Amino acid sequence: MNNSTPFNEAKPPREAQAAPPDAQNRETLVVGEDAGGRLDAWLAAELEPDISRSRLKALIEAGAVTVNDVAARQAKHKIHPGDRVELIMPEPEDAEPVGEDIPLEILYEDDDLIVLNKQAGLVVHPGAGNWTGTLVNALIHHCGDSLSGIGGVKRPGIVHRLDRDTTGVMVVAKNDHAHRHLSEQFADHGLTGPLERAYQAIVWGKPQGLKGTINASLGRARDRIRRAVRTDGGDDVRHAVTHYLVVERYEEKQDGTSAASLVECRLETGRTHQIRVHMAHIGHPLIGDAEYGGAFRTKANRLPDDIREIVNAFPRQALHAFLLVFEHPVSGETLRFQAPLPDDMDQLRQALARL
Repeated sequence: MNNSTPFNEAKPPREAQAAPPDAQNRETLVVGEDAGGRLDAWLAAELEPDISRSRLKALIEAGAVTVNDVAARQAKHKIHPGDRVELIMPEPEDAEPVGEDIPLEILYEDDDLIVLNKQAGLVVHPGAGNWTGTLVNALIHHCGDSLSGIGGVKRPGIVHRLDRDTTGVMVVAKNDHAHRHLSEQFADHGLTGPLERAYQAIVWGKPQGLKGTINASLGRARDRIRRAVRTDGGDDVRHAVTHYLVVERYEEKQDGTSAASLVECRLETGRTHQIRVHMAHIGHPLIGDAEYGGAFRTKANRLPDDIREIVNAFPRQALHAFLLVFEHPVSGETLRFQAPLPDDMDQLRQALARL
């Protein structure tokens, strides 16, 4: 891919090319070979959920986004494969969230980053309906003023996120250098570096074969939160690939079919709700996923009474981020972290294993 492909458009007046003089933080991205369209839509998909589309529109109109070193100025600016897009974030305002003494399971910490095993029920950052009690509040209390603010005033240090009810390994940056370096690794999805992200999920039924690949683009569903497999090529539709491996099968003895399976999912891309939507798409939604697998709850009626009670009582999607591998932003060392299944998922697994 040629990262210096010129943008075929008349050059704007000189004053439109200048970046805001107080801008300090820069994010540089290259448009992929299968991408293009409106600048604001592409950036929103690349940077979700850290920066909203409305925030990006304001930054574009303020001249904080350049395409091939030329300020774009319009959210509808068309981009093309190979274009180099640079986003300049103004200095963050004082973080609005306050520190809260929320217990965290710390796996590793140094001057540049913190790695933790997130518990179920913990929202990563403040937002509508969740202004307190989030991971960000806990991190502010734990880290004090050392957190990076590049992700926005309500998301200091956040490089990636897990859904509220998804457990597992996360890394958080403690300064701007670490934030930029880690963000670049996650944007690259491990194509040129050591980044690995792997999850364990307990799904309904038995996926075809012991392993497989789900290559299905994702975009917004009818609302802003939900995602769906989309083939219409809309501005918000993004390429998404999940590789899965069946680790255990839990059979119903009366007919030999599998009631459920434990699968390991590895992300080639990192889209919102990717594993949950992809597994539902192939007919094997996650147990406990009311958003994408609610229609499968009646399958529990075929299970023995004691197991059915455990399955029906499981309160969340059965998804755990058990593995995270990345390059340390300062030392360059490849760091590898694993977290065992949380107790609730392990109890669910053991119950299904009795079939």
